[in-house]
Amino acid sequence: MAEIKEIKSNKKIRFDYRSAIPSITLIIALLTDILIPNHMDAKYRTLTNFRSVIIVFTVVSLLLLLISLFHETIRNRYAAKGWFLGGTLVFVTVLNLVTVKFLLLPQIYFPSLNRVLNVYVEDRSLLIKCLASSFTLLIEGLLFGTVIGIITGILVGWSKNWNYWIYPLIRILGPIPSSTWIPLALIIFPTSRWAAVFLIAFGVWFQITILTSSGIQSVKQSYFEVSSTLGATNVQNLFRIAIPDALPSMFLGFFNATCSSFVALMAAEMFGVKAGIGWYINWQKEMIAYSNVYAGLILIAGFCYIFITVQFKVRDKLLGWQKGVIKW
Repeated sequence: MAEIKEIKSNKKIRFDYRSAIPSITLIIALLTDILIPNHMDAKYRTLTNFRSVIIVFTVVSLLLLLISLFHETIRNRYAAKGWFLGGTLVFVTVLNLVTVKFLLLPQIYFPSLNRVLNVYVEDRSLLIKCLASSFTLLIEGLLFGTVIGIITGILVGWSKNWNYWIYPLIRILGPIPSSTWIPLALIIFPTSRWAAVFLIAFGVWFQITILTSSGIQSVKQSYFEVSSTLGATNVQNLFRIAIPDALPSMFLGFFNATCSSFVALMAAEMFGVKAGIGWYINWQKEMIAYSNVYAGLILIAGFCYIFITVQFKVRDKLLGWQKGVIKW
């Protein structure tokens, strides 16, 4: 009987006020957009993209709020992000007021959210092509930079002879920003695309090399002494002890390299490659179409967020055996 009562008590409806914050702020944003008319001089006054998006998000947030009453995991995750989501929505509401509603900012530089959302409708085919081009270019640069960075990082961290020759070059060439190599890369490589791959790979190579070598050098010497006593060779010590123990540092290097690669990607597309999100932003900036510029920036932010989130999921999966031992 006691167990049955405990099960029933666990199924009681529980409410966390933080889960209601996104829904409340979304309703306020929706009412603000409906009740306050657009400024008579605002462009695209008849568009309702922003209102449609707010309605969709309001319905989704109310459904999540309802589910969170009965599901503890969703309630905890949703409640933990409640204040952040609410603050973001307040910012969006204020931005909508100072642009299309009261026209407190110049439209040419600060377009309304309706105009930004309209870009995704009008230029959707071009944006998809640009996103695909940026993604393939980024993957190519990351692949080359990661492979070369891991190899040089292992050589520098494991071998004193390789460290003697390679480490000085890393200290000299590594801190140089990738963008400074643009003029030389455009001359050396046959196409601007390969020059862009080099710029991305260069920034990735430095981050991966430094943290891989640092991770290998920080492995406790006692591990190698024990394994050598048991008959392990140098190759076995490297692949069975040094590299697995250095994996957290290697993933940290890959995370830093990902951030650097996005900077190099935008620089390469703006100055060399005639495709991609960076090229699109630079083109629209020259056309003084700032609504398109902001749409491209939002797309980059979402692309980067998804890419890094996937990276963390892979890291957690591969390094599950070190859970509780290391902190991220």
